[in-house]
Formats: sequence, C-alpha cells, structure tokens
Amino acid sequence: MPSSAEKRATYRRLHESGCFVIPNPWDIGTARYMQGLGFNALASTSAGYAFSLGLPDGAVTRDAMLAHFRELDAVTDVPINADFENGYADAPEAVAESVRLCIATGVAGLSIEDSTSDPAIPLYDFDLAVARVRAARAAVDKAGGDVVFTARSEGFVRGRPDLDETVRRLKAFADAGADCLYAPGIKTREDIAAVVKAVAPKPVNFLMATATDLSVNDLAALGVRRISLGGSLARVAWTALRSVVREIADEGKFTRLAGNMANAELNAFFKDDAKKRPS
Repeated sequence: MPSSAEKRATYRRLHESGCFVIPNPWDIGTARYMQGLGFNALASTSAGYAFSLGLPDGAVTRDAMLAHFRELDAVTDVPINADFENGYADAPEAVAESVRLCIATGVAGLSIEDSTSDPAIPLYDFDLAVARVRAARAAVDKAGGDVVFTARSEGFVRGRPDLDETVRRLKAFADAGADCLYAPGIKTREDIAAVVKAVAPKPVNFLMATATDLSVNDLAALGVRRISLGGSLARVAWTALRSVVREIADEGKFTRLAGNMANAELNAFFKDDAKKRPS
C-alpha cells in the first residue's frame, strides 16, 4: 500500500505532462472497481456521494465528507482527489481550516470552488474568491505543500456563463497559488483552448459531464491535462436504475434487465480484488 506521500508524488507527476482521465467513484466498491480497470488516479464526487446517502448535492456535512475522503483513501492504492465543494466556509481563514482537515484525511489533491450557497449571488465576489484561494494555498503549504490544489470557477454551472469573467478568475487563482485550474461547464473547443492558454503553463482539468464527440486525444491536443467526470458516472447508474424500476412499476415487466452484468462477474472481480486490498 503506497503511503500518502507516495500517492501525492505520483499525483503531482501526472500533472506534469500528457493527459489523464480521473473517474469519480462514490463508494468503496466503485473505487475498487475503477482502480481495477487501471486508472492511475480517482476523484470523489460530491453529487454521487450525496445521492448514495439520499441527499441532494451540497447537503453532506463537512464531517461526513471528510470521513468519505478518508475511507476512499484507505481502500485504494492510487491517488484520491477530493471534491471539497466550496470548502464548507465563506471566510478565507475558515476555508484554510477546512483545507487543513481535508489534507489530514490522506488525499493527494483537493479542489475548492468559488460558488456560494446563495442562488441570488452564486459566485463569491472576485476579491473574496481570490483571498479564499490564497488562504487555501497557505494551508496546503503549511501542511507540506505536496497536495495538488485545484481552484474552480463555477460560473458556467451556476448561471453565469461568462468566459471573460471565468478566465479572469482562473488567471487570478493561478497567480494566487492554485496548482491546477478548473472551469466546469465549458464545452466548446474554443472555450477550452482559451482557458488552457490563459493559465498556461499550469494544468487544466476538464469536466466530461455529458456525451460528446471530444475524445481524450482531442482534449489532449487542446492542452487539457486532466479529465474528470464529476457525478456523471453516478448518474449513469441512477439512469439505469430508473429505467428498470419504472418498467417494473408502470408495466409489470422485466425486459430491461436484459444485458445486465452477471453476478458471477462481479463476484469474481471482488473475490480477486479482496486479495489485493490492504488489511
């Protein structure tokens, strides 16, 4: 089992060149399965985990989320990136404290958003948003500086799809010490290229939230370093569940169970995987 320091070093190296996919499990089983497919790093999903608890995204408490990060890190051999929402705080000093607690879970990376919990004012004021990033950076440095810190600007997913403002914020976040930059919701090649160029040479994370004709190679050619899926994979599972149970409830039929993954296949995977897990 690699140590936290080793996982963090591995994760930092992944950001130095090339392009990698970092899928988002929401529990131990999905984390072990995705790791078993050969992915070099994994990321938590606040939405996927919340749905598994019967909660909306954003309703999981900080303590519960920290316990989730600790659990994912403990059962995986690859680096874990923590989707830490807005750091569970508004004030920079409170964000720093949350970041300290997050790092203590053992994760190799974490992200902090510039979104508030107020739909009327969905993004923090520019100066406050930058101060929050600066405080998070200071907390990472105080803890040793080896955790990869990603700063997110949420305008495109919070009703403020302004590329110029998003770029302005990401550039400021990069200057304030973010290791990686992330603007969930951008979709076009032009917007992706603009974000990559604006913060170069720092790496950019792209969110693959829906089906698209963009491939890993396409995104790599645009300069993207990291591709995450957020809550997309969790929604795939929920979509399949909804399809099957609606047919049962509405029609009394079971035809949508066709093509289902065999119990024996999952049993075989987890039986073999259990031998590799830390005791």
